[in-house]
Amino acid sequence: MPLSTEAVLALVQEVAAEVVTPRFRSLSEEQIDEKRPGDLVTVADREAEELITAALRAAYPDAVVLGEEAFSLDRELLPRFVAADHGFTVDPVDGTKNFVAGSPDHAVMVSEVRDGQPVRGWIWQPEHRRAWVAEHGAGVTRDGEQVRRAPAGDQPQGATSIWSRRGRHPEGLPSLRGSWVCCGVDYPRLIEGAADYLLYGHTNPWDHLPGALMVREAGGAVAHADGTPYDARSGGRGLVVASDPATLDRAVEACRDLWPRPRG
Repeated sequence: MPLSTEAVLALVQEVAAEVVTPRFRSLSEEQIDEKRPGDLVTVADREAEELITAALRAAYPDAVVLGEEAFSLDRELLPRFVAADHGFTVDPVDGTKNFVAGSPDHAVMVSEVRDGQPVRGWIWQPEHRRAWVAEHGAGVTRDGEQVRRAPAGDQPQGATSIWSRRGRHPEGLPSLRGSWVCCGVDYPRLIEGAADYLLYGHTNPWDHLPGALMVREAGGAVAHADGTPYDARSGGRGLVVASDPATLDRAVEACRDLWPRPRG
């Protein structure tokens, strides 16, 4: 049976309460691993993804569920998700480094995608006790209340997860500061006005589709580094997330020379 928007939020919150929050600031060394150098994964990531994925597959047996940890074991999962008419993304603990370090800036995120476009999104910040939910065409809510983002001013402030670009000056704009190192916190903070645009070097669907839908529903815009729109099938390089379309255009142009060079 299909799950209502409220039911998916309840699922995410219940799973977090069961396997994520009890591990916060209580992880042993044996419960932390590396998928590759510097890319942490914990027992909470794996257990939360398994539980959420099982519930989504039971409700939507024909959908492709793309979980961050499942992808790390099966790289063919991403092209299947991209090609699917219907799918879900699961980021069981976004901001794992923060989680391991004892920072409350982490989140559990899910998005529903149809024909490459996110149509529903959920971000639950268990330590902040904040629930962000979006539906395409219906807006975005924070703890059940509708939220809109006002356009940025003349000097929009940018934040970035790209360490080598922190402190750099986009053309004609203030220097870039660091983001909150968690898309499940970054995107909501932009909607709340703590930043006017965000820069990301990676475009992982599980990291960005939930927040991209929310920012757009709040009046903002999301595009690749070259200005082309971002969705589950776009495949471009880098991301610019902005409070409004005009700020997006300005940030794309101002940051054109700041992107790290592609590898290879």
